[in-house]
Amino acid sequence: MHGTRTLEPFAAEEFTKRLRAVGEEGYHDKHPFHLLMHEGKLTKAQLQAWIANRFYYQAIIPKKDATILSKSDDPAFRRAWIHRIIDHDGTKEGEGGIRKWLVLAEAAGMQREDVESFRYVLPGVRFAVDGYLMFVQTHSLMEAVASSLTELFAPKLHTVRLPVFEEHYPWVDKKGLEYFRSRLIQAPRDVEYGLQYVLEHCTTRELQEKAIVALTTKCYILWSLLDSLYFAHISPGWPPPLWPR
Repeated sequence: MHGTRTLEPFAAEEFTKRLRAVGEEGYHDKHPFHLLMHEGKLTKAQLQAWIANRFYYQAIIPKKDATILSKSDDPAFRRAWIHRIIDHDGTKEGEGGIRKWLVLAEAAGMQREDVESFRYVLPGVRFAVDGYLMFVQTHSLMEAVASSLTELFAPKLHTVRLPVFEEHYPWVDKKGLEYFRSRLIQAPRDVEYGLQYVLEHCTTRELQEKAIVALTTKCYILWSLLDSLYFAHISPGWPPPLWPR
């Protein structure tokens, strides 16, 4: 009687190639909403809607990273990962990526309190972002780290976004673009550690496949966020009425 054949794990180079292929196929830089943004075709209201809804995602990132921290028994890992929370929350009031996103909102003509209250966040966006936090809470540490590897693809997007805003949306005060500048430095640093962690801990083909699925799921979540924005603010016959608070 023969047992089930176990597949050999991918070599590190091939595994990395397959992780990167997830973004080449399905990262949200290819979504129609982003394509319109980068072509300068969004109206002021549409761009403001993106900023307000994306803030819901920004606000949940430190909670996601705190959840990842809580899963690890390794002090070295926690020391390396905790700076992600600091990047978003800062070490004191008025610092961090969340504050920078609110500066972007104000630079785009929005009221900070409207953005902070999530008043304009669509139900579909809430569902997608809450689903990401749920994924991290209910999956292994390795899968949670793998889901964060969309940072592999983010620097290219931020590099494009800066000149796009300056050329096509000059009404956005340039001081509001600091978030994108900071991510050009932070994202490559973060992904270097995260990728190395996944490569080292995915010692079997099964674990490697789980990592690929986790990263794919994260891409689906980011894509779904933009789906909600597209159908609410661009498709004919919309927008729907403001969701009751």
